[in-house]
Amino acid sequence: MKTRFAPSPTGYIHIGNVRSAIYPYLIARQQHGTFILRIEDTDQSRYVEGATELIEDTLNWLGLEWDEGPIVGGPATPYFQSERKAIYHAWAEKLIAAGRAYADPTSPDQIQVYRDQCQASGQPFLYRNFRPENPPAWHPGLPLRFKSDPKPRKWHDVVMGDLSAGPEVQDDIILIKADGLPTYNFAHIVDDSEMGVTHVIRGVEYLSSVPNYLALYEALGLPVPVLVSLPHILGPTGTKKLSKRDNAKSVTGYREDGILPEAMLNYLACLGWNDGTEQEIYTKDELIARFSLERIQTSGARFDETKLLWQNGQWIRKLVQEQGVETFYPRTESFWPGSAASATPEYRQQVLGIIYDRLKTLSDLRTMTGYFFADPEIDLTMITDNKFLKRFSESELSQLLQTAADRLDQSAWDADSLQATLNQLLADTGKKPAELFSIIRIALSFAPFSPALHLTLNVLGRSTSLARLRRVITALENA
Repeated sequence: MKTRFAPSPTGYIHIGNVRSAIYPYLIARQQHGTFILRIEDTDQSRYVEGATELIEDTLNWLGLEWDEGPIVGGPATPYFQSERKAIYHAWAEKLIAAGRAYADPTSPDQIQVYRDQCQASGQPFLYRNFRPENPPAWHPGLPLRFKSDPKPRKWHDVVMGDLSAGPEVQDDIILIKADGLPTYNFAHIVDDSEMGVTHVIRGVEYLSSVPNYLALYEALGLPVPVLVSLPHILGPTGTKKLSKRDNAKSVTGYREDGILPEAMLNYLACLGWNDGTEQEIYTKDELIARFSLERIQTSGARFDETKLLWQNGQWIRKLVQEQGVETFYPRTESFWPGSAASATPEYRQQVLGIIYDRLKTLSDLRTMTGYFFADPEIDLTMITDNKFLKRFSESELSQLLQTAADRLDQSAWDADSLQATLNQLLADTGKKPAELFSIIRIALSFAPFSPALHLTLNVLGRSTSLARLRRVITALENA
């Protein structure tokens, strides 16, 4: 088995592009086959500098290593279509010699006249109905067209089933453009044959062109590979395809936001596929073992960022628990708040160890951990408006915090001792946990939420914790 991912370097790589890489990768690995990366860069007008490197970096980030292609090479090198011009021309000459291709001298303006005539008469425009009678000899500088032989076509698609189309959808498509480079319609057929691709897995948007592809396979005497059409990934509304035009977020954007590659791979693999179970968290090895082309769904799958964030949170917890904080920590280094710059790695690891189970993305560290590295700004309304505390006066709250500070100051400063001290405070003050713990937590962090109180105290340390409690006591007394 040989599969391929053949993106165009026309900008950032978004969610839909990546799923078109994941499925051929998974099935190739499952069948101990070959996964090819090919760069389809024949549309030079849309080429974006650096896009190829971004494609390669994204695949490497996701762990989708390729067996043939840029950097690694392979028996069918080169793997950039722009460098394979001589190969396409050689195949084009075969079609010319067989009477199945011709030079097209018709100007774009004249073609538009033909289109307008068809529109005026209510007829579909098919170039084959305006085929020149005596075309000149072909040479680069003139487009080369396929001389179609329209007839009923039937084929099988692994996802979409048995399909057919009539002659009315087949036309004299362009094979080589005026600049000497091939169109996608021609180049991918030549390349897939030359590279031995057995399974062509791509978006369902190419389905309408398959009759023309089948005609080309037939004219070139090439076997038709296994065809697999992937339904669209739909936008959040579920009504249309997710696309760059609708500002679909790039994979790089999600990566910079702190989405883990394991989570992105997991989420996209299951977006339009399932193995028939209720399982939602899959490792790459599990996906390889269980993946099946036949279980790809036939309808579009709605992209749900909330589900992606949930899975990412699950993966953060899974990896920290399996690998340990110290091993996972390097992944977080670019996501801490600026106030953490002077903190030691060991201290940041302590913070990570008590807060990781609240993270949805690694970038949450920037907004959820600032109070561990700098004293938070006092906002007494967070105390006085708190639903558990607003029934108390400032004087009562101040006294409650003073009692807590005095008792904590007598405690051994480790997590177990601090928890025992807090429990005894509950008994001695007669306050509910939501009352006592809320005021201590707010005074320490002035954040909407924080890790378990005894763990927060332990990581902040005795001097910082007591200093923060006492400055809030003073603020309440002066309110």
